[in-house]
Amino acid sequence: MTSSDTASDKSADTLSGTPSGKTSSFGFRDVDAREKVQMVRGVFNSVASNYDLMNDLMSVGVHRVWKDAAAAKLNARPGEVILDVAGGTGDMSRRYSKMARAAQERRGGEDAKVIVLDYNAEMILAGVHKGGEPEMVWSVGDAMSLPLPDASVDAYSISFGIRNVADIPVALKEARRVLKPGGRFMCLEFSRPTTAVMRKAYDAWSFNAIPAIGQLVAKDRDSYQYLVESIRRFPDQQTFKTMIEDAGFSRVSVTNLTGGVAAIHHGWAI
Repeated sequence: MTSSDTASDKSADTLSGTPSGKTSSFGFRDVDAREKVQMVRGVFNSVASNYDLMNDLMSVGVHRVWKDAAAAKLNARPGEVILDVAGGTGDMSRRYSKMARAAQERRGGEDAKVIVLDYNAEMILAGVHKGGEPEMVWSVGDAMSLPLPDASVDAYSISFGIRNVADIPVALKEARRVLKPGGRFMCLEFSRPTTAVMRKAYDAWSFNAIPAIGQLVAKDRDSYQYLVESIRRFPDQQTFKTMIEDAGFSRVSVTNLTGGVAAIHHGWAI
C-alpha cells in the first residue's frame, strides 16, 4: 500500500530556493533562473503521461540497466530514510524499496522509508497511478528548498533530474544539509561520452531521433528537443564532480555508463 503526501510547508509553488536575477540554461538558451523553474514545470506537465514509455524508446531500454547500477551503488538498507529527489514516477524508489526489503528479509531490521519527491505534481500523480511499494511515500517539493529538517535522511538520490534544476549548487547544498553524518549521495545523470566516435553517434541519435520520437509518440517535439539540449549543456563528469565536492561532499567517485553517455556520481556526507 502506498501513501501520498502532496502537501508540506514548501510546496511546488514555492520558489524560495530559486535565486532572483540569476540566469540558468534552458536547453541552448539562457533564461532567468526563476523563469526556468516554470518552463521546466511546463515541459514535465507535457511529458508526464508518456514519460516511462519515452524513456524506453529514447534509450532503447538501456536506462533500466543504468538505474539498476545506480540502485546497487546506493545500496538501500533496512531502517533507512532514503530521499529520491526528482523521483518522477518512482522508478528508482521502487528499486530502493525492493532492495531494502530483500535485505530486511535476510537479516531483519526496521522498515525503510523511501520518499519520492518531485517538483511536478503531474509526475507524482502518474507515479501514484502506476503504483508503488509499501516503503514509498509520495511528495511534491523543490530540490532547492527541501521540505525536510537538517540531517534527517540516510541517503539522497537524484536521477536524470539535476540538470533541470535552476541552480545546481543550491540543490547540492540542500542535499548535503538533509543528509545525516555518514549519509550517501548518489546522482545518475546523462553525461559526456568519453570518445569522439561515441559523441558523434550519440549526437546523431539525440538530435535527430529523440525529438522525432517525441513528436510521433507524445505529439510534443519541443519538450524532447529541450531535454536533448539540456543534456548537452550539463557539465562533464569532472566538472560536476568538483561541484559536488564544493557542496561539502567527500570521497566523490564517478562511474561512467555506456561509454559516458550516463554517469553515476557518488559521495559521502562526512
